[in-house]
Amino acid sequence: MRPLLAVVVAACVALVATGAALQSVGARSAVDVDAYNGLGTWIDIFDGKAYTAPETVAAAMAAHGVRTAFVETANFKQPVDIVRPAQLGQLVEALHGHGIYAVAWYLPGFQKPAVDLRRTLAAVGFRTAGGQGFDGFALDIESDVVKNARVRTQRLLGLSRKLREAVGPDYALGAIITSPRAMELRPTYWPGFPYAELAGLYDVFLPMAYFTYRVKGPDAVYGYAARSLAILRAETGNPEVTVHLIGGTASRTTAVEAKAFGQLVVDDERLAGWSLYDWFTTRAALWQSLAVAGG
Repeated sequence: MRPLLAVVVAACVALVATGAALQSVGARSAVDVDAYNGLGTWIDIFDGKAYTAPETVAAAMAAHGVRTAFVETANFKQPVDIVRPAQLGQLVEALHGHGIYAVAWYLPGFQKPAVDLRRTLAAVGFRTAGGQGFDGFALDIESDVVKNARVRTQRLLGLSRKLREAVGPDYALGAIITSPRAMELRPTYWPGFPYAELAGLYDVFLPMAYFTYRVKGPDAVYGYAARSLAILRAETGNPEVTVHLIGGTASRTTAVEAKAFGQLVVDDERLAGWSLYDWFTTRAALWQSLAVAGG
């Protein structure tokens, strides 16, 4: 092959490859992700009051302007696929009754892939006594119980592909991931984390940018969260990737830190949604900063 022709062919191949990669990354953009937008909050399986007083909890969320409640259905350590299904159903119906989206989440351990898949699909297919379901599903990708990162990644991607195949291309899936900044600071945690591959399978990233574990003070909080966003956008190859940013644990977040987090939400116009973890530990002063972020 002549040198000039070889260069032209190579350039064409590169353009095709780049286009395919961008198409893969952006393929999820047409999916309705409204359930992940705006102000959110979190409920886990240990939040007993959410199950014993669902109407009270849902009403209080609505009063704070919450659009979405992310509700845990189980984790890999539980003996059942859905924890307290009857009470969970009442909670979902109460949330919907107050105009709040309910998005399910499940924490896999990647030790038993078949169990993780079954529990993931149980959350997707869950129905209340009145026939209502969740408005989306997010996989909590953080367990490192499987110490071999390569095996962990293989199982994560295998689970994710089967999940996407099961729900179809139009179902809004979220990937809850460990803080990209934390993974940068601790590269041995999950070397080769598959940002780009996940971007082709999930519609929304929900990075756990838990600044409370790493930094203190408003400036450091702002910088930590902003760096997590920058890494995520660079690693996925998509500066417009849909992101719902999860800030620090609310119990350890000060009012000035919450204000800094809220300011980041205001400044970063590409963010789809934001929240602190979790509902029962978010104090009134913090809600003020979170609500202002959406104003």
